[in-house]
Amino acid sequence: MIDDIFLKNLPCIDLHGYDRDMARVATLDFINENLLLGNKKFIIIHGIGSGIVKKSVYEVLKQNKHVSNYHIDIYNSGVTIVYLK
Repeated sequence: MIDDIFLKNLPCIDLHGYDRDMARVATLDFINENLLLGNKKFIIIHGIGSGIVKKSVYEVLKQNKHVSNYHIDIYNSGVTIVYLK
């Protein structure tokens, strides 16, 4: 995705310091906010750490019917780019 080099222009949420449950709720809320605003793409900063927050985020993304695709940023493995339908 060549247009992913412009990530600083996208809406984002930083989940550093969140636990598994807080990350799940924040991710759901952020998806809903972006749907209401009409954004089709945004980023989630989950960090690297032990992977607990990332796993929680990915569970939400996988189950959400409004998410069409998501992937790790090629330049930063602590960031996921999310695409909405």
